[in-house]
Amino acid sequence: MCCFSRQVISVTGTHIFARSLEGVRQALVYSMTLRAGEDLAMILPIPVRPGGGEDAVKFVSLEGYPAFFKDMDAPFAPLPLRGGPPPRSTRKGDAATLAVVEVGSFEASYVPTIADFGRLSDRFRLPAGTWDSLPQYKRYGFAVFKLKAGAKVIHPMAITFPRAEPHRLFFPTVHIHDGKVHPSAQFDHALYCQKMDADRFTITDWTESPTLSDSFMLIDKTAGLVGAGMHCYKRTIIGDQKNTDTWLA
Repeated sequence: MCCFSRQVISVTGTHIFARSLEGVRQALVYSMTLRAGEDLAMILPIPVRPGGGEDAVKFVSLEGYPAFFKDMDAPFAPLPLRGGPPPRSTRKGDAATLAVVEVGSFEASYVPTIADFGRLSDRFRLPAGTWDSLPQYKRYGFAVFKLKAGAKVIHPMAITFPRAEPHRLFFPTVHIHDGKVHPSAQFDHALYCQKMDADRFTITDWTESPTLSDSFMLIDKTAGLVGAGMHCYKRTIIGDQKNTDTWLA
């Protein structure tokens, strides 16, 4: 992924972790290196189960664990990542606007439907008509992270959400960097996951960690997003690729 509300100069080093949670919920953690010339929003389309309302997506603070992805990649190959400042988690907002969560260097909101983007500032919406090119998102919800201009490593952003398809694991990898949807895009992504006993998907082209998660992750700092005593899996996607989301199904 990256769907941005304004044109960006560069996006590199994208890291995404996904795991099934109890019931129908999925955990999703996201980080990247961004260079932008103006304030903008990163938008994550999420296949949320219908009927969840404005509280369906939960934003999770990883304020005590800025090195989340550095540690997760350790059993595969060390990454030159630096953690950002510890996030602070508070809520504010009123009935007329979408709730906002302040998390470190960004603010975040959950947008339940495409129509609800009208409740955000123009700066944090995609250009009119963009969603018409992405009909698969008609029933999705959207996690919106408001980011400041400049060059920075975006510290881990984490959410959980109830899945519309509980037996599939979702990674948001569609790119929109200039307000347009192109058939292919340049990827620089490292995807990570864990497989629960109840998961029905198969992992055939991922690398398995040689040790269990407890040996390289600070499990007590992951807010329940990473399972203890389990292997992690990694897949790297580099270069010009079909511009689509990634699923384990």
